[in-house]
Amino acid sequence: MSNLKNKKVAILAADGYEQSELECPMKALKDAGAKIEIISLKSGVIKAMKDHQWSNSVSVDKIVSEIDCADYDALLLPGGVINPDALRANADAVNFVKGFFKANKPVAAICHAPQTLINAEVVSGKKMTSYKSISADLKNAGANWVDQEVVTDGNLTTSRSPEDLPAFNQRMIEEFSK
Repeated sequence: MSNLKNKKVAILAADGYEQSELECPMKALKDAGAKIEIISLKSGVIKAMKDHQWSNSVSVDKIVSEIDCADYDALLLPGGVINPDALRANADAVNFVKGFFKANKPVAAICHAPQTLINAEVVSGKKMTSYKSISADLKNAGANWVDQEVVTDGNLTTSRSPEDLPAFNQRMIEEFSK
């Protein structure tokens, strides 16, 4: 895997993130040498979902309202059903995401996470994938949705589901190392 030794990656998540979609990419990023910070809407801890049940939790490093995308080299958006819904309704989270696109920094989003990208108004004209149930939402927002395990278009890498995590992690590391 590529070396991310001097890279600082923000993982933006809220309660209800899909456990595997945060933990597995986070491990891959750390193994590649990246410095990781969990960013959320509140301080303390946020809880994961696994098999439709509340599960593990992770400690929040920083609150999204108190940071700037300029402090990070890349952004990871894990999915889950509840998580992106909370993020896309929060102006600070949406503006944080927009900042990565304005600066053309790499962003990786999996499963339902592209819902946050819709509210950030950054999907129009992008070739991307996601969990199938939100494909119509992405198409309606102007994305060119395809059913593939991982897709990269410019600074954006997307993937469909936890089953695609090996390919997603590999591509994310490649893109974040550029």
